[in-house]
Amino acid sequence: MITVTSVITEPAIASPAIKRKRRNPNRPTWEEQPTGWGAAMKFVVLSVVVLSVLFPLYTVVLTSLSTHAASVRAGGLVTVPGDLTLNAYKEILSGGIVTRATLVSVGITVVGTALSTVLTVLAAYGLSRPNSFGHRKILFVFLITMFFGAGMIPTYLLVSALGLINSYWALILPAVSAFNVLIVRNFFMAIEPAILDAARIDGAGDWRILGKIVVPMSRAVIAVVSLFSAVGYWNAFFNAVLYINDNAKWPLQLVLRSYVLQGVTLPGSGGPVGVNTGAVSGLPLQMAIMVLAILPILMVYPFVQKHFTKGVIFGAIKG
Repeated sequence: MITVTSVITEPAIASPAIKRKRRNPNRPTWEEQPTGWGAAMKFVVLSVVVLSVLFPLYTVVLTSLSTHAASVRAGGLVTVPGDLTLNAYKEILSGGIVTRATLVSVGITVVGTALSTVLTVLAAYGLSRPNSFGHRKILFVFLITMFFGAGMIPTYLLVSALGLINSYWALILPAVSAFNVLIVRNFFMAIEPAILDAARIDGAGDWRILGKIVVPMSRAVIAVVSLFSAVGYWNAFFNAVLYINDNAKWPLQLVLRSYVLQGVTLPGSGGPVGVNTGAVSGLPLQMAIMVLAILPILMVYPFVQKHFTKGVIFGAIKG
C-alpha cells in the first residue's frame, strides 16, 4: 500500500529591498546601459577632466601666439584672444640656439629610439626562449637593475672614463629599459609555441623566426615601447646637465629649462623683439619654446594610442 504525503509549501516572504528592474536580463550587470542621470553625471565628470587638461594647453598656446603687450595686459598667461602674431615662433626658429637644440633633440630621439627598440626586441626574444643560454641568470640581472642602481657619481665616473663627456653618445647609449624588456618578453612568451615549432620544422632559424613571425605578430607592443623610449629621450634633460658642457650641444629640454625656468637668455638665441616694433618678448617667447617642446609628442601619440591596451596590458599580464 502506497501512502502519498502532500507537502504544503509556504509562500516565500518577499525581501524588503526593492531591486531595480533590468532592461535587458540577458546582459551582464556591468554591460547595462546607464540611466539618463548616470549618463549625465558621466558627461559632467568627463567634461571637467577634459577641460582641466585642455585649458592649460590652451593658455600656453594662446600666450605663445600673443604679443608682449597682450601678455602684460593679461598679467601673465593670456586666456582671451587679442593681438595674435607668429613672431615668437619666427624668432625661435630663425637659426639660433633653439633651432639647433631642436635638431639635436630630434637626432638623439630618432637614433636612441631605434637603438633602444632593436636592443629591447633582441633581449626580450632571447629571454623568452626557455632553453636559451643563461636564460634565468640574465633575467635575474635585468630584474636587479629595476630596483638597484649604481648612483649618479659612479655613473658619471664611468661615462668620463669612456670619454663620453660632451658627447651625444652619453645621452643615447643608456638605451635599454628593463621594464620595457620584460613587457616585450611577456608578449613574446604569449605567442603560440606551435607556430614557432612549425617554423623550426620548416628549417627556419631564430633570426628568421624573429623577423618573419615574432616581430610582425608583436607590432602593438613594439609600437608602445618605442613610444616610451621616444618620450624618454625627448623629455630627458638631467643627463645633458651632467654630461654636456657645451651650450651648442644642448638638447631642447635643457634650453627650455634654462630659458623658461631660470630666465637665462642664452647666447645665440636671438634678442627679444622690441615691444614697439611688434611684438614679442618675455612670456610669449617662453611659451613658444614650451609648445615646440611638447608638439612632437602630441603629434605622435594619437597614432600609437590604439596599441596601448593590447600592447601594455596584454604584455604585462600574459606569460
